[in-house]
Amino acid sequence: MLSLSIVVGAALLTLLPKASVASELSEALDEHQGHWRLAVSPYTLHFHPSPEHRYVWAVGIERQQHNDWLAGASFFSNSFGQESGFVYVGKRYTGLLANYPKLYGQWTAGILYGYKGEYKDKVPFNYRGFSPGLLVGLGWNFDNKWAAQVNMLGDAGLMFKLSYDLN
Repeated sequence: MLSLSIVVGAALLTLLPKASVASELSEALDEHQGHWRLAVSPYTLHFHPSPEHRYVWAVGIERQQHNDWLAGASFFSNSFGQESGFVYVGKRYTGLLANYPKLYGQWTAGILYGYKGEYKDKVPFNYRGFSPGLLVGLGWNFDNKWAAQVNMLGDAGLMFKLSYDLN
């Protein structure tokens, strides 16, 4: 079965223009096609504050590709004081409005870990601390290094993030 898949895959590759495949592979492997981004979230606003809520902070790193796709990971203390993590992929959309070229939108989706014990039901589809995660945000590039972003945390709140591009 595996050998049939390899034969079919090889046959399909021969139908593609060779220059196109070679250039796409070269582009994908070129480490100069993107840059690293460091991020910190010093503050999160809860829409429905609770005495259970603790201070929320996050630190992270992202790899931004030249085509606006990105991948990253963050480590954070969730709303209940539990050490948590988020590993994700996403996309950044620059130039949302012609009159505001520094404005951008971004979404990320991935696997969230950390809501355990009595807080396991605070995120949907949680299985042993693992659950799907999705963030949607708007940001502003101050220059070619610094940016600020506000992420929507579902119906729970807003996370404020500062980032620095290592390009």
